[in-house]
Amino acid sequence: MNGIDDNRLKETRAKLKELLVTGLELEDVTPDEIADDEALFGEGLGLDSLDAVEIVVILERHFGLKIKDMSTGRKAFQSIDTLAKYVCDNTPSKED
Repeated sequence: MNGIDDNRLKETRAKLKELLVTGLELEDVTPDEIADDEALFGEGLGLDSLDAVEIVVILERHFGLKIKDMSTGRKAFQSIDTLAKYVCDNTPSKED
């Protein structure tokens, strides 16, 4: 896990769930209902390519991150857990 602090990862997961529910206007799901390892696309949460674009915007706006290539996006966008790890790996912690 590249030395990511467990509390920071937990907080990032919770923040991402909130941002996805509000930013993507998910009406039938609450942040607490999204499992950390649930697939974001397809059979999981059921997001589509337009949602992926919005997630890119959310990452830029809230974390200052840019997804530069599709292979990075595909890996990071698998689940809340992979997305949180990507955010934590690519943003400085508050202690830095």
